[in-house]
Amino acid sequence: MSEAARGPVLRGLYAITPDETDTARLLALTERVLAGKPALLQYRNKLAGPALRREQALALLELCRAAGVPLLVNDDLALALEIGADGAHLGRDDGEPAAARRALGASRILGVTCYADWARASAAAEAGVNYLAFGAIFPSATKPHAPSAPLALISRARRELKLPVAAIGGITLDNAAQVIAAGAELIAVVSDVFSAPDPAARALAYRALF
Repeated sequence: MSEAARGPVLRGLYAITPDETDTARLLALTERVLAGKPALLQYRNKLAGPALRREQALALLELCRAAGVPLLVNDDLALALEIGADGAHLGRDDGEPAAARRALGASRILGVTCYADWARASAAAEAGVNYLAFGAIFPSATKPHAPSAPLALISRARRELKLPVAAIGGITLDNAAQVIAAGAELIAVVSDVFSAPDPAARALAYRALF
């Protein structure tokens, strides 16, 4: 399937929410990040239970709709479908990409974490995902034990699988340019955006790199 047939153009900052159980704080931070117009926002919260995740996801969806930024739900296809999110992002233990593609339909966004696993990336591409995520590109405080993924893997995926690549793991404004030069079209960032003194300005600075 061609890239043109797989939904929206995916290029820019991919902002990922931190593990924040204070919903008011999460929404305030996210609103500031959205002011910087990221390409995508992913809701990810490993500390929240099901009820809190649903509450936060619904509130974030309202913010994203107002900002015109697609919202994806991490690791929870059922929640993404329930709230009518713009898509889902799946890790290794979150179900088969082909089944998720069928459930989401053709119009919503599906991404898959491939770590540094080429076979997983190839299978995900065959299953009809919209983008492939590789990482950790650099050491990451969010996932300190994540295996490393070389920049060459990004270049190979763009060249051979012809899908947008999201790079994640330890990315900052100081090293993002080399990741983009390697072929990444989405730069996935948690801490360097949400923990910045001015999240909107930091998001805009990432956007300027593209």
